[in-house]
Amino acid sequence: MANQKEIHKSYEFKDFTEAKRFVDKVADLAQQVDHHPKIQIDYNKVELWFSTHSAGKVTEKDKNLAKKVDDLVQDRKSTGELPTEVKFYGDGGSRGNPGPAAAGFVLLDMDDRILEEGGEFMGITTNNQAEYHSLEMGLERALEAGVQKIHVFMDSQLAIRQISGQYKVRSPDLLPRYKNVKSLLAQFKETTCTHVPRELNKLADGEVNRILDSV
Repeated sequence: MANQKEIHKSYEFKDFTEAKRFVDKVADLAQQVDHHPKIQIDYNKVELWFSTHSAGKVTEKDKNLAKKVDDLVQDRKSTGELPTEVKFYGDGGSRGNPGPAAAGFVLLDMDDRILEEGGEFMGITTNNQAEYHSLEMGLERALEAGVQKIHVFMDSQLAIRQISGQYKVRSPDLLPRYKNVKSLLAQFKETTCTHVPRELNKLADGEVNRILDSV
C-alpha cells in the first residue's frame, strides 16, 4: 500500500469571524508542537492539509496534530456554544493614553483550556475605556453562547474594584460602559470578579498587542 502523502480536513463555521478564531487556535497548536499544516480559509470554511514535507508522507506528527485539531472542533461543537461555566480574562491598552487603543479577551474552560479569543481596535481612546470594552465584548459573547457562570479576571484594579462596588465611577465618559457591564453581569446566574497581576493576564494582553501591532 502506497504511503499516504497528506491528511485533508475541512470544517465549516457560522461565519468568517468564527472561522478565523478557529484558525488562530490551530496556529497556536502548530506553534506548540513546531509542526505547521497548510491552511486555507474561505469565509466560513477552513481547509487543512497535514503532511511532513521532509519525509514526503504523513507521519505521526501529522496524525497527532490532526487529532488535536479535531478535538478543538469537538470541544466547540462547531456551533459557537461554550460550556455553562467559563473563565474570562480581559485587557485593554492605549499607546499614549489617550492614543491608539485596543481591547482583547480570552474565554477558558474551568481546566484553563482556551475556548475563544477576541478583540478589536478602538481608535483613539484611553486605557480605562479599552479595559471596559474588553469586558463588554467578552460578556456579550459568553451570554450569546449560553454561559451561565462566569469568573472575571483582569489586571485592571480600577475596573475590578468599580464593578465590585469598592470604587465609584467618577468619569462621566466611563459611566455608560460601566452601566452596560453591570447590566451584562446581572444576566449570569453566577459571577465572580478577581484582580490578577499582569503576568497572569498574558493571554488577553497578547491579544491586545497583536491587534495594536497590526494597525
